[in-house]
Amino acid sequence: MSMFSLSRLGTRRYLLAGIFVATLQTVIVGYIIESRAAILRHGSDVMLRTAPVDPRDFLRGDYVVLNYDISLVPVHSIVGAIPTDAGERTLWVRVKRQDDGFWGIAESSFEGLPEQADTVVLRSQPFYSYGAQTTDNIHVDYGIERYYVPEGAGMALEQARQDGDVSIAVRVARNGTSQIRSLLVDGKPAYDEPIY
Repeated sequence: MSMFSLSRLGTRRYLLAGIFVATLQTVIVGYIIESRAAILRHGSDVMLRTAPVDPRDFLRGDYVVLNYDISLVPVHSIVGAIPTDAGERTLWVRVKRQDDGFWGIAESSFEGLPEQADTVVLRSQPFYSYGAQTTDNIHVDYGIERYYVPEGAGMALEQARQDGDVSIAVRVARNGTSQIRSLLVDGKPAYDEPIY
């Protein structure tokens, strides 16, 4: 086999490897985008009231940091066993529509919660628990604590949030994963996520 043939074979391998890597990256990015879009298309709608956060942390670059009333889960709302050993945990939180139109915590569990009429179950992000619960509330994140906004829009949203006028419409998948659908100011959509 000539040196020219070996060179072509090596070039062909590199080309095939490059095509494979590019295809794999495209598939991964497509999967991430489709999984979020699927939640927006098929998830259950939930309206959440935002809770105050330190205004110094509210705006970082081109996104808004959000906190919710349901971010503090009362320990008394937990059904089933509370783990006493330290480790990474996930909390399932059942929310139900309240008289004011916003959704609040009905119950929570360290085990999955079954479907129930007129409620939606959100799954928290994994968090580390040190064991025996010594506080009245457990702070959890749901993966919807950051919302990207157009450049320059943060100051008006910060003021609206300080005035208590910002709420978030969320869609929740059957597995408890949530995705922000829209950000509302004074009950009117200010920013909507496209549904593909």
